[in-house]
Amino acid sequence: MTSLPHATLVLGGARSGKSLYAESLIEAEGGGIYIATAQAWDSEMTDRIQVHRTRRGDLWKTLEAPTDLIGALSSKTCKGRDILVDCLTLWITNLMMDGHDVDREIAMLVAAIPTLDARVVFVSNEVGLGIVPENAMARQFRDFAGTAHQQIATVANRVVFIAAGLPMMMKDEET
Repeated sequence: MTSLPHATLVLGGARSGKSLYAESLIEAEGGGIYIATAQAWDSEMTDRIQVHRTRRGDLWKTLEAPTDLIGALSSKTCKGRDILVDCLTLWITNLMMDGHDVDREIAMLVAAIPTLDARVVFVSNEVGLGIVPENAMARQFRDFAGTAHQQIATVANRVVFIAAGLPMMMKDEET
């Protein structure tokens, strides 16, 4: 694989190996900033967050940004650094739970990506490949995620789908 482009989107199902793959891209460049969108709502999520923190080690500086992803991406801490955002679907969940205008937030993120003074890898769960959710909020979440993925894929230089830990290149443009 060539060097890290300006913007990469890494998609896949739950436990597909997305985060490990994305981390390896930035670790190959010497490490960077890890923007975590997760919130520890319960003990299981607390454990998942700890596993990620332990695995990352000292190559990473972590910023927590459950809803203010654009602010974190444009912060002085991130300027000129390689950034991993993990993950967009948790960010969308947080926005929905806090009553934000999710379409507006997605549009602002998409507009910000080309202007960022950093190389960024976004991780997100592909949630549109399964059955149609049974309730309106879950369907709305799926729709927001699908919209975000389509729009970010448009501005991303590289899009990779991960299945069973294996990367499948969907888009790879010169930067």
